[in-house]
Amino acid sequence: MGKPSRDKGARFEREIVSIAQAHDLKAIRVPLSGATDFAKGDVVVSNDLDRWTIEAKKRANGFKAIYQWLEKGDCDLLVIGADRKPALAVMPLGDYFDLLAGRHT
Repeated sequence: MGKPSRDKGARFEREIVSIAQAHDLKAIRVPLSGATDFAKGDVVVSNDLDRWTIEAKKRANGFKAIYQWLEKGDCDLLVIGADRKPALAVMPLGDYFDLLAGRHT
């Protein structure tokens, strides 16, 4: 991975930590983005009950269709799935952190 890609990923990870902390959650970036046995994932977010390991991916247009589906504005959650794979829930990060913090908007 080149330096620009690494820097872009680090900025995104810091953004996730900042958003989590703004929602009164504890959040840290994982050292070396989980490339060690110490911890996995990119960011760890926790509340008083749970701890979540987050793998962060940032793409210029790689998720365009997902955003289009969410931006219709008539749903709170998008569920996507591939054949023979478990379904995935997709929602705005702030809404997810509100849920973790015990708030729902």
